[in-house]
Amino acid sequence: MRLLIGLAALLLAAPLAQAADNPDVLRLSQRLQVLDADPGTTGVAAYERLQARQAVQVLGEANKARRPVALKVAQARVETAEVAAQTAVVQREIDRLDRERSELLVEASRRDAARARQEAERLRIQAQIQAEEAARLREQADADATARADAEGALDSVASGQAAKLRAARQRAAELARQEAELMGEAPPKPAPKGSGKP
Repeated sequence: MRLLIGLAALLLAAPLAQAADNPDVLRLSQRLQVLDADPGTTGVAAYERLQARQAVQVLGEANKARRPVALKVAQARVETAEVAAQTAVVQREIDRLDRERSELLVEASRRDAARARQEAERLRIQAQIQAEEAARLREQADADATARADAEGALDSVASGQAAKLRAARQRAAELARQEAELMGEAPPKPAPKGSGKP
């Protein structure tokens, strides 16, 4: 590359020296200078520009008979150098955009993956909360059922105790009535014989 640039500088000097005698050489040399001065085309299409400078040099050295053909060749070489440089710049931009697009796609994929992980974690936590709530409700239901069973058992126990007390009270009342009758000298009424009856 350095060799090509050095050769280009040497070749550029010759056409400029001859440009005063040939306006075509001046015009084509200026086009190459514009191409060289453009930072966007620096370092691209070096071979095509070298060929263009050589063709311009040949044009500057050509005699009147060979000048028309040399002019066509030099014009074609300069145009080729310009197109090659522009193509290289466009290709460089395309490559840059492709890299940028790839980076954006990778970043988008990373963001999508991060969002998916966050959603999965949110759903996991939600499922865990629901499972814990269901377990709590089951425990509460079991506790309520146990409390109801205990309450029913207590009520049954109280009812049995009250019934026993009521039976004992009735027996006591009957016993007191019997004792009272004995103290009053009254015998408890005897049942009438079977088959007898008053007229």
